[in-house]
Amino acid sequence: MKAAQISRQHLVSQVLLKQFTMAGSDDRGPQVRPVDVRYPERPNKLKSTRACSWVDSFVAYDSASAEDLWNSVERRAPAAFEAVHAGAPFAIPSHVETLRDLIVLHYVRSHHYRDVYTNAFETVRVKVRSEVVGRFPEPLRREALRQTGLHLVSEGALDAFAERLVEQSEVTQDFGTGALFRTSIESMFNRVRAMASNWQLEVLTPQSGQFLVGDNPAVTVRTDTRPWSYNMAIGNAHSIVLPITPRHLLALGRKNIVGAIPRALMDQINIVQIRAADRYVYMHPRSTRLEMFARETARRWRAGRVSPYLASASTSRNKR
Repeated sequence: MKAAQISRQHLVSQVLLKQFTMAGSDDRGPQVRPVDVRYPERPNKLKSTRACSWVDSFVAYDSASAEDLWNSVERRAPAAFEAVHAGAPFAIPSHVETLRDLIVLHYVRSHHYRDVYTNAFETVRVKVRSEVVGRFPEPLRREALRQTGLHLVSEGALDAFAERLVEQSEVTQDFGTGALFRTSIESMFNRVRAMASNWQLEVLTPQSGQFLVGDNPAVTVRTDTRPWSYNMAIGNAHSIVLPITPRHLLALGRKNIVGAIPRALMDQINIVQIRAADRYVYMHPRSTRLEMFARETARRWRAGRVSPYLASASTSRNKR
């Protein structure tokens, strides 16, 4: 039986993006303002949430299984968001679990995780091929003779045959079909979810201004550098942050709190969203000043310069 497949897969939940929208003037429904961080000078029209942050066949094999997992979190989100808007996110324990799961969901179902997964697989594949050639040259020659009838002498020939064996392996075949990625991403969700259960939840609001949200929205951060470093392994991070509305940010922390943060800290969080984004950041359509902030920050980031909004910031790493 052919595995079920859903082609248009949203990486940022529509239920989350809708928190950043206003009603549209036509039949497209609520709309959000995107800014292209790769081409910050390019004007962007308002878009419906359905048209934003989706990838064709992100999970390319049996995606219905992954979608069921994501939906188990997303269908609980509206009630949790209502509790956040009401200022009572901790009144019902299940809302805390839902909000924490939203962080985990957006951390795992992301461009960033897929890049890490792909790079890790390629690194392991090269290492396996090298070890086979280095540790088992004679068995490799015998297998080459059995399969091809050729006596391989040079190291280059052995390396090429080892690559052929790696390509023929079940693991590599599953990598090619996407079956391995689906298994990996579902397993990673459950592992990170278990790790996050040991953290408490912070619900933070800015004293002034608004948050934007990127298409890699749940970001690991360390706050002991300026600017903040980000996208490190969870074990090396101080928190994972996720904007969920223009006025609310979720962060994993040491205790459950509802708190306000100064404008400078909000700017730092927005800059992390811009730098961590794969292509777009999104904001409320009427956030004119925030749009200017996003475009200028992205422009200077891509040019390798410092954002003028943080005088003390300095570039900590090159982006791709």
